[in-house]
Amino acid sequence: MKKNNYPETDNTEFKWRYKYPHFAITADCVIFGFDKVELKVLLIQRRLDPFKGEWAFPGGFMMPNDESIEACAQRELKEETGVDNVPIFQFGVYSSKGRDPRERVITNAFGALVRPEKLSVIGGDDADKAEWFPVKNHPKLAFDHEKILQDALKYMQRNIYFKPIGFNLLGETFTMPELQRMYEIILGVQFDRRNFDKKMNSLGILKMKKRSPNASTRTPREFSLDMEKYEKLKNEGFKLEF
Repeated sequence: MKKNNYPETDNTEFKWRYKYPHFAITADCVIFGFDKVELKVLLIQRRLDPFKGEWAFPGGFMMPNDESIEACAQRELKEETGVDNVPIFQFGVYSSKGRDPRERVITNAFGALVRPEKLSVIGGDDADKAEWFPVKNHPKLAFDHEKILQDALKYMQRNIYFKPIGFNLLGETFTMPELQRMYEIILGVQFDRRNFDKKMNSLGILKMKKRSPNASTRTPREFSLDMEKYEKLKNEGFKLEF
């Protein structure tokens, strides 16, 4: 988060403005990526105080014009990491006194699930660096971002049972072992291989690719998503039980 020299708003447009204190509003982005081995999170190294040199989520102050909080999140993400136009979801609001040493700041936390190999990240604006870190081995985080990270993980763990959100972390094609590993890493559990295969195939959203004539029978079969059925399942919802 950063402090900007934003233009003043014309107070005459707020005819019924009350004389109550007004607080700063920010957006922070928790971007998760999966490289088929481990779950990672995108962090920026802060260029400015407070917490200069420490790691945090990309984010910043909302413009006092017609910018929405969602637009603020997307703008800050692009400015500080180069990541542009990824689907985001809001999972929390943080307003504790003292969470930001500059002033009373209320932040809206957004999350996203992406494929790191599809993105080129580079630090920009007031971020010296932008890098991926393993969720289980990330550096100390500034502000209250450790709490926000843990909340983001819990949100994803809850929702993965009711929405097929995890597939956003996979490539266009994937094997069943890769899919199982992704679920195990997110949920922190281990599944029986046959039960997992049966459950995933029962969803009806996986299309099995034809095996190459030269491929060994021991080579894991590859799958892709049936996007029409996938979108329908996302809209209708479901409950995944193993």
